[in-house]
Amino acid sequence: MGRAQRFFVLVITLLFAVVSHPAHSADRTLRLLFWQAPSILNPHLAPGVKDQTASRVVYEPLASFDAEGRLVPFLAEEIPSLTNGQVAGDGRSVTWKLKPNVKWSDGVPFTAKDVVFTYAYITNPDVGSSSIGTYKSVDKVEALDDLTVKVTFKDVDPAWALPFVGIQGTILPEHIFAPYNNKAAVDAPPNLAPVGTGPYRLKEFRTEDVLLIGDDVVNTVKIIYEPNPEYRDRARLGFDEVTLQGGGDAKTAAKAVLGTGVVDYAWNLQIGDAELQELEAKQIGKVALYFSSYVERLMLNFTDPNRETSDGERASLQFPNPILADAKVRLALAKAVDRNKIAALYGRTGRPTANLLVAPVLYNSPNTTWEFDPDKARALLDEAGWRDTNGDGIRDRNGVPLTLLFQTSVNPVRQKTQAIIGADLAAIGIRVEDKQIDSSVFFSPSPDILNTSQHFYADLEEFATGNKSPDPGSYMVKWTCAQAAQKSNNWSGLNESRYCSDKYDALFHASETEIDPEKRIGLFVAMNDLLIAHSAVIPIVEWANVPGLRNDIVGFNPTPWDSETWNIADWQRKP
Repeated sequence: MGRAQRFFVLVITLLFAVVSHPAHSADRTLRLLFWQAPSILNPHLAPGVKDQTASRVVYEPLASFDAEGRLVPFLAEEIPSLTNGQVAGDGRSVTWKLKPNVKWSDGVPFTAKDVVFTYAYITNPDVGSSSIGTYKSVDKVEALDDLTVKVTFKDVDPAWALPFVGIQGTILPEHIFAPYNNKAAVDAPPNLAPVGTGPYRLKEFRTEDVLLIGDDVVNTVKIIYEPNPEYRDRARLGFDEVTLQGGGDAKTAAKAVLGTGVVDYAWNLQIGDAELQELEAKQIGKVALYFSSYVERLMLNFTDPNRETSDGERASLQFPNPILADAKVRLALAKAVDRNKIAALYGRTGRPTANLLVAPVLYNSPNTTWEFDPDKARALLDEAGWRDTNGDGIRDRNGVPLTLLFQTSVNPVRQKTQAIIGADLAAIGIRVEDKQIDSSVFFSPSPDILNTSQHFYADLEEFATGNKSPDPGSYMVKWTCAQAAQKSNNWSGLNESRYCSDKYDALFHASETEIDPEKRIGLFVAMNDLLIAHSAVIPIVEWANVPGLRNDIVGFNPTPWDSETWNIADWQRKP
């Protein structure tokens, strides 16, 4: 970097430091920081959370889900229900009434035609939308009038509230995107120049900028927003400008919001809890953590990963796992894993759980418990016929030692978890062989890569996932027999464990047509309870999301079911 360039960077960073100094309590600029930079402002082409969150400042859905899974209207005038007649009694359609007098930020009226267009755009294969999965159950979307939209489903759909709701339900303006409802979608100028109905509108998108964090100069992308002059409730907005910068890493982001206060919000502070607490001690900012649906779990392979069929398929449904097919062995494992010790690795950001389905709270079963009891585990293994007959400390049966291969992705916390579980199982006479796989390989969707979680060529594997919406149907389908990952479906099945239960399948299929909300909740709770009773999976720790927030920012009210900027219209800076 030349002298002139260094001088320019210094001037810019000093100016930024002056205008963003924490002492400015009357500051009307809200500063957001992502350590991964957004690259697009079209939520339906967004490659990740960072892009969705940046888009959500501008765009709105018909409604969204709060943290408890309750629908909150945005562009909808009211929430449909069986009671008000907007959800059809046969579960095959839903009618949405739209707010009147809503305008896009360029002054053009918002109407039902924009909703119809958004559906056509998302489902156009030439567009390649990342939101398309939510709309696969939809048959057609109609504008009954300017303020009424009817969504008809291909079959009974208890999950009627997913289309046009949350980040994947944000509505696009037809008059802006109509020329790009084709293969030109990915390079469309509106992807970086959004026109929305939300509280703020885009003012500028800088691909190169800098942020001064203490003595560190961080190169960033900078997106600048201003209040939307057409927003229906502009008077309550707390800021005259919103800036979103993307760059750096999680450590510098934590320092920026907790250590120096040069930003008001920072996303996804993936560093150790001890480091976070040290920064919080400066009393400038706080970790605004909240729990969602993600559960770190120990998966058990119900098939034999070491035996092949005549056509070379491993982990085939033809061959049950010679150790883990026994329910007593699986229960012994569940009782031998010290979840409290593992949760301690996460600090505040993780807590032990007995459930696979934990959110929304209505689905978090009160019927299950977990216990760490090595003595019961030993007794169960004795009953299953696994005993240490040669005194080497490893149980055996019919001359075969009790050995399990345990794989997971390369991750410091997961390697520490492997060590804890390995020690716990060794204490009850089980030898564990650890395997670590690079995350780009372990989570690869490619059927040609063998060391993936889908192939599951091990006895145990560990990772985290959860339901992406408050409706857990697309999550709990993972345990149905038909979803078993195998060669015949090119390893695309969602059921990595190859668990199969007629009783579980019956519960799931009943949920597919049950439109009574209370009855449907009961079905999903029963599915969770059956998985735990069968020790089909060993839930370990619930994950928390870990954003950082300056102490003078109020109104931040995150939900697991939308972007963290979903209610940015409510954010304020307290005096």
